This record gives sequence, C-alpha cells and structure tokens, in this order.
Amino acid sequence: MCGIVGYIGEKKAEPILINGLSRLEYRGYDSAGISTIEKNCIKTIKNKGRVSELENSEGIHDLVGTIGIGHTRWATHGKPSSINSHPHMDNSNTFSVVHNGIIENYADLREFLKDRKYNFLSETDTEVIPNLIHFYYQNSKETDKKRLLDAITNTTKILKGSFAIEVLCSDFPDNMVVVRKDSPLVIGKGNNENYISSDIPAILSFTKYFYLLNDNEFAFISRNSIEFYDENINKINKETKNITWNAGAAEKDGYPDFMLKEINEQPKSIRETIGSRITPNSKSAIPDLDITKEYLQTINKIFIVACGTAMYAGLASKIIFENLCEIPVEVEAASEFRYRNPIINEKTLCLFISQSGETADTIAALKLAKSKGAKTIAISNVIGASISREADHTIYTHAGPEIAVASTKAYTSQIVLLAIIAINFAEKLEINIEKANELKNDILLLPSQLEEVLKNTDKIKNFAQKIYKEHDVFFIGRGIDYTVAMEGSLKLKEISYIHSEAYPSGELKHGPIALIENGITVISILTNRLLVEKSISNIQEVVTRGAKTFIVTNQELNHDFDEIIEIPKTNTLISPILSVVPLQILAYYISKEKGLDVDKPRNLAKSVTVE
Repeated sequence: MCGIVGYIGEKKAEPILINGLSRLEYRGYDSAGISTIEKNCIKTIKNKGRVSELENSEGIHDLVGTIGIGHTRWATHGKPSSINSHPHMDNSNTFSVVHNGIIENYADLREFLKDRKYNFLSETDTEVIPNLIHFYYQNSKETDKKRLLDAITNTTKILKGSFAIEVLCSDFPDNMVVVRKDSPLVIGKGNNENYISSDIPAILSFTKYFYLLNDNEFAFISRNSIEFYDENINKINKETKNITWNAGAAEKDGYPDFMLKEINEQPKSIRETIGSRITPNSKSAIPDLDITKEYLQTINKIFIVACGTAMYAGLASKIIFENLCEIPVEVEAASEFRYRNPIINEKTLCLFISQSGETADTIAALKLAKSKGAKTIAISNVIGASISREADHTIYTHAGPEIAVASTKAYTSQIVLLAIIAINFAEKLEINIEKANELKNDILLLPSQLEEVLKNTDKIKNFAQKIYKEHDVFFIGRGIDYTVAMEGSLKLKEISYIHSEAYPSGELKHGPIALIENGITVISILTNRLLVEKSISNIQEVVTRGAKTFIVTNQELNHDFDEIIEIPKTNTLISPILSVVPLQILAYYISKEKGLDVDKPRNLAKSVTVE
C-alpha cells in the first residue's frame, strides 16, 4: 500500500515528483524517495518520514534531471527506515525501481540472487526486483530497447504477488518502463511529457487524458511517445480515457483537512450519484446494468462483499435489498469470503464494493465468485479501476476524489447507489412497487436534508471537547441503526485512536453491559419509530449505570439525555445516510482536539492494494 509517481518530459522532474508524492501520501507516509537521471547516471535521495522531510533533504533541489520516479511508503517488509525506503537500486547502480505491492516469493528470489553474488542492503521484498532485472539484462541476447524489455518481462514472470513497478535504466537515459499486476497504475499523457501515478488525482492537475494498464501490460515511455507491450513483448494498442474530474476536487479548497471537506461534500456527492438514475414518477434507469427480470427470478442469494467502511455500507444495504427484492442477502468481509469456500453458483449474484476499485481482497473475492459461475457487479468511485475490468458490470458512484484515509462521502454514496440498484431490481421483478416509489422519493430529498444536518454541528463539536480524553466509547443501535453504530465506531477508532465497540442495543444485557460504568460514553442511533421504546429502554440501562449519552435521532424523545442530535425524518431504509454524518463529525472533532493528523491516521493507508 504505497504511492508511486513518475515524470518524463522537458521540465525539472524533482518538484513534479514531490508534488505527486504529496498528493499520494494518503497511500503511505512512513518514508519517501525519488530517483532522477542526472547526466546518464541515476541519482537517488530517500528518507524515513513524511514527504515534507524528503523535500528538505540535502541536495534534493540540486537535481536537474527531467526523468524521474518517486515513492511514498507504507511498510510491509522491513521497518520504516532510509535504507528500506524506495527507490531501490541494483548492485551495479544501473537500475532504479519503485514498487507498490508485495512480492510473495521474495525470500526464494533473494537466495537465487545471493547464489549469484548479489548483495542486499535492505529488508524489503522490493530489492530483488532491480537485481533480477540486472541479472536478466546481463544474460539477454537481445539488443537495444528489446534487451531492456526482455529483462523486465523475464523478471515479472517469476514474481509471485502483486506489483506496480517503474524502472529507470542508466543505459536508457531518455526512457522509462512501467508494468502492473494487481496493483494500480495509470499513465497521464501530456504535451511532450508523460506522467505516471498510482492514482489519477495525484496527476490530475497536469492532464485529463490517461492510459489504463491491464495486468501484465508494459509501457516503454519517452517524452513524446508511449509504446505498449504484452508480457511476450508483442506490441498492443491502447486508447486514452478522458477523466472529467475537476482537478480542484483533489485540493482542500480552504478547509483545514480533506476529511472535513469531504464530509461537507456529501450533499453534492449524493446528488451526483443519483444523477438521472431516479426521477419522480418514472422507473429507475441504470444504463450500465443490463440485468433482466428473467435473470433476477433465477437467483436465490445475493452476496455483498467488501472491506472496512464499504462492508458497513453493504450491511446497511442488505436490509434494503431484502425489503424490496425479497431475496436473501449475505454480507461478508472480502478477506474472509475468499478463504472459506463460499457456496456460490450460477444462481448467485455477487456485488463487490470498493471506493478505489483497487482493494486487493475484494478483487480476489470477485475473481473467486466469477470462477464459480456467479454474475458479478462492482461498485466503485474510480473510473477504469482494476475491479471494473474484472466484473461483469460496473456501476460508479460519483463522489469525486476521496483523499482522506477515513472514508465519509464514499460510504454515503455507496448506500445511495445500492438503494437505487435495489429499487431497479424490485421494479424489474414487479414487486413492492409502492415501497420502492416511496424510497425513491425519499432518496431525492437526501441532499437537502444533509445540508440541514451540516448546518448544525456546534453541539457535536462541544460534545467532542468533553470526551476527547476518554479511552473507551460504546456505540449501540437496533436493526439498520446497528450498522451505523459499527461505522461510527470504526470512524472513531481510525482517526482518534480511542478504543470503541459497537453492539446491537438488545445485546447489551448479554455481556457488554458489564463494561458500562460511571462516566463511560455511550452513543446511540435511533431512527426506527417501531423500535423507539425498546431502544430507549436500552439507553436507560446504561444511564442507570452512570454512562454519558449522545443520541442521534429523528424521533420524538421525551427523555433527559446528555446530548440529543436531531436529524431530519426519512425512510428508515436510508436513514444511515443521515444518521452517520453526526458520527463522522464527532470523530473528526475528537481527533482535532487530540491534535492528530485527521487525514493520515497512523498505520493506515487509503487503498489497501496488498493482502
């Protein structure tokens, strides 16, 4: 889970690489480095720490080369250190490599190279790559650029795992080679210059035209040309894709943090996700989803598979699908799903959710489902992401770039899109039409209702100031509110490092209530009018034991709790979209009170592209 960038053109590469790494720091931030070609030799500067520390490294601004590669790291193999940071060189200093991914057979490859007198400086898996390239380069019978491509393709053929790799070679001072397999990599096309990055937003300010590599595709890049090859060095053709995101969407726009900006962008992101998919008094329309009534009548189960926040969006959506479509739905963590031999066949429909579209476990789970004959649908926010090339159908949220590690607008957009899909299925099945129409009308009200929630945050901020020093917080809810409790608990853990747990309210007396004592904070979500009385009884149980209470509700509560945050009334099935926002804001302000880096919480990266 690292970020890589590259530049080849006529400008000085160093500031462009530093800029790109700064924008990719949400992918990893324990060390960083760059290599540039300086007078036909490769110069590398790297450091432990943030990109800002790299930028202040001695001699970095003296680099004048116009070709370079860069890397910001989230450590997997080897502790964060200058030696373990990328780029890595081969023993002869002919090749410099940056790598995002994991080489699973690196130990065997290291022994192979040691037997051939190669030495290693770092603890990383990546260092085998430049030395393998050198080994094959020295033994290649090819000439010119075919020799370089031959060495790199032979190397990648014996690598097991995932990788996106950029390679500089001092023998080819006007070129760069890149390749990917199961890790993200895009190439941005400019005017007599080209850009390489793990993610589109990092280079969106330079170009809107991108090449998207498939697995085991190579690019031989010059300033004014790009040649594409398959793993057998056969030339292939690729077309550019025009990305319509506004480059300013990857900027803070006056907000102190990306997370706060993205919380406040949720009305817009939901409007964009709704788009023309649903309109009043008309059937839903999802052009990218060619699912027929006849097919829907054959399926006996829906799986929703995802990781982290996306999985909690799936849990909220499970209730929507079962209510509207009357098809059993299972929601599972992708990391578990792929290893338990799930019962899947051609009568199973599988939905896979990934904001980035690059989540390794989710993509692997999708491939497993396809191998068993299931139809697959991907839900992603990034056009052209890897998951879209694996799924039978891909439907995009239109939340815009999400930069903060802790997801906010992606979560709410995912629930909206999944609700629209459920409506679409119900309409095709010709069941629960009245219920679907009511939900459709309520979805259309969500953006304005969210704006109302975002206008009233003072009470949330004040409560954050009261509890930010606490060590344990509990979240409770019933039914769909419990799914929000889990997401709220995750947000608090992610960015404030406060231990928190989420429980179904009715389960309190089955064990968790033993943890409730005087002064403990319990946060409750209460949006289902059918469960108000039972939920209040559960809240009273913790009040009796001295807990402080923070309630998010759209129901009438005639009780004296410590803090009640009122949200607009809406259909219970989509209530998580409104009720989660106060929890996002609470976690944000608690983190700020603790003086933490909200956008880059420790040990976490935005896109988990390794297992």
